[in-house]
Amino acid sequence: MTLTDEAAIREKLSAVRCFLLDMDGTFYLGDRLIEGSLDFLDALERTGRTARFLTNNSSRSASVYAKRLRGMGVAQRYCDVISSAHAAAHYCLSHFPGQRCYLLGNPALAKEMEGMGLTLTQEGADYVLVGFDTTLDYAKMCRVCDYIRAGLPYVATHPDFNCPTETGFIPDMGAIMAFIEASTGRKADVILGKPYRGIVDEALARTGFALSEMAMVGDRLYTDVATGVRHGMTGILVLSGETKRDDIARSDVVPDLVFERLSDMIPYLS
Repeated sequence: MTLTDEAAIREKLSAVRCFLLDMDGTFYLGDRLIEGSLDFLDALERTGRTARFLTNNSSRSASVYAKRLRGMGVAQRYCDVISSAHAAAHYCLSHFPGQRCYLLGNPALAKEMEGMGLTLTQEGADYVLVGFDTTLDYAKMCRVCDYIRAGLPYVATHPDFNCPTETGFIPDMGAIMAFIEASTGRKADVILGKPYRGIVDEALARTGFALSEMAMVGDRLYTDVATGVRHGMTGILVLSGETKRDDIARSDVVPDLVFERLSDMIPYLS
């Protein structure tokens, strides 16, 4: 049951030393900083806590997100962005060493994946990595479906169906994977982003905190909150993005805590 008693909320948050923060819909929305987000980081600083940004969105490299956060006034110490693409790259390097990858993704993602050691190719691929490609066209979809239909290993960065923007939502990875499945009859062999274990292991390695010391905070029940409650972290829902309060009762994912926005947690941190 989601906690509502003030003392119980304060006690639940007292164990959290590191908050893993979703970005779109949680800290900012489109190009607009959500009110109170920087105040929340200041409150963490005052109370001896820290945070890392963790995003499923693989349409941009982590360095792009870090630059964006700095432009919004976020201190450098919080700009070590953990992404589903990082988790996917480490998975591919471990499971397909020395093999060639066909990447469905933006040029920035391709550069980041090559920088992490993946060998990318258009022809003669050994496996497929599908990311959130906002430069998607029909020729790319035909090529990736050809590879997947032929039986190549199929790795996906994350499962989100929609990406929030200031004006609504745009189709995300879940929609791309649905297209692929409709054409090929195959689901991804493995998904690395929230709510799956791959990105959790990435966060553990990058932060050094135990699962019991971390909270996953986000605006989606089926990715953000599920990542927390299914892997031993505190799962916190904020209602500043995709999920509305009425959605909670219809979900099989039950958040530990619910707030309108990040800054509503501040009174319970001291």
